[in-house]
Amino acid sequence: MDEHDWLAKRFEENRTHLRAVAYRILGSLSDADDAVQESWLRLSRSDTSDIANLGGWLTTVVARVCLDMLRSRNSRREEPLGVHVPDPIVSREGGIDPEHEVLLADSVGLALLVVLETLAPAERLAFVLHDLFAVPFEEIAPIVERTPAAARQLASRARRRVQGTATAPDADLTLQREVVDAFLAASRGGNFDALLAVLDPDVVVRIDYGAVPAGASREVRGASAAAKQFVGRAQAARPALVNGAVGAVAAAGGQLFAVMGFTIRRGKIVEIDVLADPARLRQLDLTVLDD
Repeated sequence: MDEHDWLAKRFEENRTHLRAVAYRILGSLSDADDAVQESWLRLSRSDTSDIANLGGWLTTVVARVCLDMLRSRNSRREEPLGVHVPDPIVSREGGIDPEHEVLLADSVGLALLVVLETLAPAERLAFVLHDLFAVPFEEIAPIVERTPAAARQLASRARRRVQGTATAPDADLTLQREVVDAFLAASRGGNFDALLAVLDPDVVVRIDYGAVPAGASREVRGASAAAKQFVGRAQAARPALVNGAVGAVAAAGGQLFAVMGFTIRRGKIVEIDVLADPARLRQLDLTVLDD
């Protein structure tokens, strides 16, 4: 085996980990794949003779690539103004697809990714690397071009934002399924009061329609306003696992038109994140849901 083949083999051993890092930093599966591919290109062009820990080196490289992508995304304003729901990972109700297990190993719910979208690029990277992957601040500091102490402060600020807006949801999938079933039944049946019964009074609904006329993507707060969004709807929705929690997908005529992620606490729905952007929905791999 020559050096190139050896490097390629070692890279493949790290690919799923690198994709998990990139997905958490970027919130986009396609961008994560691009970042991983770029990290391979940089590895293939590098002198690896002095690399003692190839996995750590690759993690640093993919993190640098992701940081550049975040900064470029912000400067070019590629994302539409208003609500942006990160790419969901959808699996069958019976269990998470094996290909998705590493991506969701830290229970990275859609609600957490939504909060991460509000952070500055360096804050997001520092939090993800340290809090989710235990990378020391001494290794994070050169990536964000700060001292280790400053990198620690970046992660601390991000942690406060996350803890202030995303407390732990109910973990019992059976109970989650009961709540989601009740929500879908009330929505289909046009039962406004039944919808109110499963919604937290301060529920937040985020609907990402993508690149459509200004004002279409929206955020709705409060049980009454949220119930109005869904009453009489969800006719084509069926339960699925969305980022490891019970959610729903809606399709008609073989075409997917929405993925819904639910955050449930104490038996009530506190957040609903809806991806309804046709362009991004077409990019999702939902073959795992095929009957």
